[in-house]
Amino acid sequence: MIHAFIFFCLCFFHLVGVLVAESNVMKTVPVTVGDSVTLESIIDIQGYDQIEWRFGTMRIARIKEMNGIYSTDYSDDWKFIGRLQLDNHTGSLTIANIGHEHSGVYKQSIGTKDPAAIYNVTVYHHLPIPDISSYCTQNPLSKCSLLCSVLNVSHVTLSWYKGISVLSSISVSDLSISLSLPLEVGYQDNNTYSCVINNPISNQTKHISDLNWLRSDCNLCFDTTEAVIRLVVTALMGVAAVVAIVVLVYDIKSRTRVERTNISIRHR
Repeated sequence: MIHAFIFFCLCFFHLVGVLVAESNVMKTVPVTVGDSVTLESIIDIQGYDQIEWRFGTMRIARIKEMNGIYSTDYSDDWKFIGRLQLDNHTGSLTIANIGHEHSGVYKQSIGTKDPAAIYNVTVYHHLPIPDISSYCTQNPLSKCSLLCSVLNVSHVTLSWYKGISVLSSISVSDLSISLSLPLEVGYQDNNTYSCVINNPISNQTKHISDLNWLRSDCNLCFDTTEAVIRLVVTALMGVAAVVAIVVLVYDIKSRTRVERTNISIRHR
């Protein structure tokens, strides 16, 4: 009987230790701008006279019990006014219409005890659809350069895919005005390429399944023969201009000599 009691106590204290350890583990919560997020309470609020939530060191919400009646109060900080909702039954905290200023660490605690729940909330932008531009010639033997780009993003990864295989990628943590990733492909390549931007919550993709559109819709397209003709014409125009200048100078010098000769004859 004694051994059974001791075994029960050991199991009980082990279970309490596990619960305490789990309660102190920080949980990551990703959320998109404008959405709502609920930070779940992991304790039963019944039996406690006060439970509070903190954002960093600032108390933003609190439940108080008096004579069996629970009341709530919230922070008057501009970031949270009208956005918080504390559940009097569960102790969970909901943040509505969340913004980037709400990214950070949230802690639920009971009085002066260690936090019962810790959440690291990260707020992400809505992802734009990538833009793809191209630079190529119409020579079938040449390659086309593709450039995938996005504007005003943070905490994202931009990647090129060939089918389901990743060809290259680039990531950014802080806000970037412009993020771009180049790729060279064969002019007559028939593979499907995709540019993908993603964060831990969502992704946006733009596909290229037919590279023929590069001939008529690229940003800098020109035919090789046409380019050579233009170059020759430009060179000929330059030569013609030089010849014209030489002829004009020669004509001026000739007239000057004639005039000097006439003046000399008169003086004689």
